[in-house]
Amino acid sequence: MPQTDKQICIPAELPDLLKQFTKAAIRTQPPDLIQWSSDYFGAMARGEAPPVRDRAERVQLSNWAELTPELLKVLHQRVGGRLIVHVDELAQMWKVLNLPSDLFESVMNVGRFTEEIEWLKFLALACSSLGVTIAKTLKIICEVLSNENDSGPARIPFSTFQFLYTYIAEVDGEISASHVSRMLNYIEQEIIGPDGLIKVNDFTQNPRVRLE
Repeated sequence: MPQTDKQICIPAELPDLLKQFTKAAIRTQPPDLIQWSSDYFGAMARGEAPPVRDRAERVQLSNWAELTPELLKVLHQRVGGRLIVHVDELAQMWKVLNLPSDLFESVMNVGRFTEEIEWLKFLALACSSLGVTIAKTLKIICEVLSNENDSGPARIPFSTFQFLYTYIAEVDGEISASHVSRMLNYIEQEIIGPDGLIKVNDFTQNPRVRLE
């Protein structure tokens, strides 16, 4: 019997899908293309933003093996406002940005994190690796968390600042709980306005605010 050629149907969306994937791979330049491809299509299947670097990130990543506040902001944007992140997902985000694996392990150990990671605590410890003092660390955190659409100096909700300062002081172990409480009470009563936000200048340039 003569063989009948079966017509191969190419999905209409396939060419554009492959085109976008190729552009994303070239743009991102992942160190492990196979793993990154899996993450890319996995994110697409879940309806999430794929791990693709935009133009601004490529500028920041000129020395992308070194942790910087700019890269922490990229990481924070990738987390997407979640409070809890699974360790495997966060580790992959860290790897995609080609950040030092030993630093990731150090943060994990200091924070005693397990599978479910409190993102703000992880971020605080990561920022502390860049900040010489607690005030400097909190300044970096504010800049990372601050909404880029807001004009003026970096600022965050006082409740977030209170949580982060208390946590960093606990990890540091050299600042008494009473001192932390006094500083927070003073800031809340004398500095915080009706909007409930704290600005970097509120705790870096006020001589009455001594965080350490």
